[in-house]
Amino acid sequence: MKGNNKIKKKQTYVTQPTLPPLEEFISYLKIIWDSKILTNHGPFHQRLEKEMAEFLGVKHISLFANGTLALLTALQALNLSGEVITTPFSFPATSHVLWWNNIKPVFVDIEPDFCNIDPQKIESAITSKTTAILPVHIYGNPCDVHQIKKISDIYGLKVIYDAAHAFGNKFRGRSILNYGDISILSFHATKPYNTMEGGAIISQDKKTKKRIDYLRNFGFAGETTVIAPGINAKMNEMQAVLGLLQLKYYKSNISKRRKIAQEYKKNLKEISGIRLLPDYPGLSNYNYAYFPIFVDGLKYGKGRDRLYAHLRRHNIFGRRYFYPLISQFPAYRSLDSAQPGKMPIAEKITKQVLCLPIYPALELEIVGFICSLIKNFR
Repeated sequence: MKGNNKIKKKQTYVTQPTLPPLEEFISYLKIIWDSKILTNHGPFHQRLEKEMAEFLGVKHISLFANGTLALLTALQALNLSGEVITTPFSFPATSHVLWWNNIKPVFVDIEPDFCNIDPQKIESAITSKTTAILPVHIYGNPCDVHQIKKISDIYGLKVIYDAAHAFGNKFRGRSILNYGDISILSFHATKPYNTMEGGAIISQDKKTKKRIDYLRNFGFAGETTVIAPGINAKMNEMQAVLGLLQLKYYKSNISKRRKIAQEYKKNLKEISGIRLLPDYPGLSNYNYAYFPIFVDGLKYGKGRDRLYAHLRRHNIFGRRYFYPLISQFPAYRSLDSAQPGKMPIAEKITKQVLCLPIYPALELEIVGFICSLIKNFR
């Protein structure tokens, strides 16, 4: 392995977009060219909504141009205002959409095992201005959905799940997306399922879906009727075509991701100072969207950031998902909930986490090389 210069010179990134055979995509494009229907809820858009709902095991799905627009629209659809309780350990879009809707984010700490929002911290953060809870299924592992539901029921709060990492995942035999009032998906190029860009809202009833569909198309309810100040967030036909093909190859791609994750686990599980995510009880159809490791600088001599730099020197480009915390960005530092020391678990985890490369085309030989770099770095 050490003598393999080809591996050493090859740049390996944390992810790589997975695409279907080009000739299959082109055959669909010819249909689009002939029809001249490019957007506005076209036939491929309609077909993808139907097939994806069946594939995921959900009743109501609305496709969007990207996941951020889906999340923005979800907040509008539920008429939220005031304050929303959320996690600081996520991609910035989770909280940015709150600012854009003139809603104040209130951060609470995460639990240490799976890095999801800690339900025990939610209740103490509720005020008279709180209207919703916005948790994230981090790395596709479910939040404590039952405890969050109990809290939301007691206080009359809406629950919007950012499920950007959780496409296809099931919890106790049921789609993760069927929990809460609304769930949001991202189909960004970095995700296990992608439509280049794209996203979706999963709602629990026809009335909510109808309002969402109006809002994503400027609020139009007819040729001359606008019922709300909507936005242009529609998925186009080319994205929808790619999405249909991606469904076809999804299971085989996840199988490849699983093998890579197993190889990492086999090689890294015994290294002192390196913690891996445990298996989540009751989780099935897991998509292996990420492979995070958590580096304890006291036990693993060099620490996370030096390991990160060490891997980069060998052309292995991992990512510190998520670092820094959203609450540590300048735009959020003035919030009471964002002050240092308020979220000790999240503040600790953000300094430890490092996501290693994982995607279907990643060669196991390179995985072995990455593991050897981690094992031998002291």
